[in-house]
Amino acid sequence: METQSFRKHVRIRKRRDYVTVYQQGVRSNSKHFTIIACKNQVGMSRLGITVSKKVGSAVKRNRIKRLVREFFRHHASKLSTSQDIVVIARNNASSLKYDDVCRELESQLIRN
Repeated sequence: METQSFRKHVRIRKRRDYVTVYQQGVRSNSKHFTIIACKNQVGMSRLGITVSKKVGSAVKRNRIKRLVREFFRHHASKLSTSQDIVVIARNNASSLKYDDVCRELESQLIRN
């Protein structure tokens, strides 16, 4: 059975990694998110999440981050390997439910 935790090694944590993804990545936009994906040399998919203060209070920002992390945790095996993904939440993302986040991110990240 595959572990479904969201450990440190599957997160983008360094500023230079974010900058690399911003500069070299391919952007795709949806109604509530901007997704930037870039190949990496690590050998696994990693996730970075950016939610600005324009989205709302800390409670709302943290909730969005939790929902995106939960999506990534459940769908990591379906994503292409060796890819850094940065999800940027837009201003209107604070009212989303988990099902809405899943639907929107699946359409952008999981392409069969």
